[in-house]
Amino acid sequence: MKVLIVGAGIGGLTTALSLHAVGIQVIVIDTVTELRPLGVGINLLPHATGELAKLGLYENLADIAIPTIECVHLDRFGSEIWREPRGLAAGHRWPQYSVHRGEFQMLLLDAVCDRLGPSAVRTGMRFESATQNVDGVRVRIHDRIRDVVVEMVVDAVVGADGLHSVVRKRIRPGEGAPLWNGIRMWRGVTDARPFLSGASMVIAGSNHAAKFVAYPISAAARRHGRALINWVAEVKVSDTNEQAPDWNRAGRLEDVLPHYVGWQFDGLDVGELMAASENILEYPMVDRNPLSRWTDNRITLLGDAAHPMYPIGSNGGSQAIIDAGVLARELAATSDPSVALDAYEAARRDAVNATVLANRDMPMDRVLRLVADRAPHGFDRIEEVLTAREIDAIGTAYRHTSR
Repeated sequence: MKVLIVGAGIGGLTTALSLHAVGIQVIVIDTVTELRPLGVGINLLPHATGELAKLGLYENLADIAIPTIECVHLDRFGSEIWREPRGLAAGHRWPQYSVHRGEFQMLLLDAVCDRLGPSAVRTGMRFESATQNVDGVRVRIHDRIRDVVVEMVVDAVVGADGLHSVVRKRIRPGEGAPLWNGIRMWRGVTDARPFLSGASMVIAGSNHAAKFVAYPISAAARRHGRALINWVAEVKVSDTNEQAPDWNRAGRLEDVLPHYVGWQFDGLDVGELMAASENILEYPMVDRNPLSRWTDNRITLLGDAAHPMYPIGSNGGSQAIIDAGVLARELAATSDPSVALDAYEAARRDAVNATVLANRDMPMDRVLRLVADRAPHGFDRIEEVLTAREIDAIGTAYRHTSR
């Protein structure tokens, strides 16, 4: 069996490794002419780490990532609202890892090239169209480097080409632009001193106005007594004119900094942390409505192409990795790709669509907004601001969106 994967991101590369592990021939194409370690931080939940361990990547990942041990919620003044253990500290078999997205993608790319050969990943190749019959799928691809159209016949096609998936457009034509919730995000990474445990995720404020998330992502920095801190600033804005999401759009410090004047936690000044970032990215918080189907016979979707979601609960990359493992197991179980793809969708679609909708609800932020409304100038003890039931609701909300 031969499978074409469209997209060489985290989902596509993990799928290539998962399919290769069960004896399936794989070709990966990507429209970019060069794959580079771009982006900022990403979180991998324990169940995703377990899938990577099955692929023999655990030690490689442990060498570059930080095993997150706790999530700590603060108000904008740095006072603690709630904390809960994560990963191994929470009793999971596998860690929750925080890692630089680009560095993780290069780890996956190296593994694919090492195991499948350097020709398994072909860059500068844009998926254009596909026609299928009982024998397979004929795919037309634009070779951007040579500026020619090439054709390829495969047994199945997996669209792992992200938010703007061209494979999804074939399955769901006329869908339109991604849906924006009015929150803008600025992101960056900064070399700084470690904070709290040195493996903590901090979430401060609430995105009904402004929210700030920070966590370390580099084992190499940690070995030198430093922290490479991934930070995310989420701001609710009134501007309704939104450009198309571009994950590499440059952001400006002067646009985000005014929302965080005076914010500090554990001795770190949020404004100084942002200002020390070499590059700032800016984009809207978007998703798409869940699809009623991902699969058309021998063509299916995976990761953000299938279920783009808000970055709540560290789910985006993790769900793509889970998709890859399930898809490989189903394809290995039958000689009929269309049967396997239907079984993969049946196993994954409803559960992941529920997560997409849960992320929109954001019950955690409703509770955090209560803190801001009831204690606008800070507090000494959270029990003076929230009831025990309201505090418990934060943990319940996080677990609901981190699955």
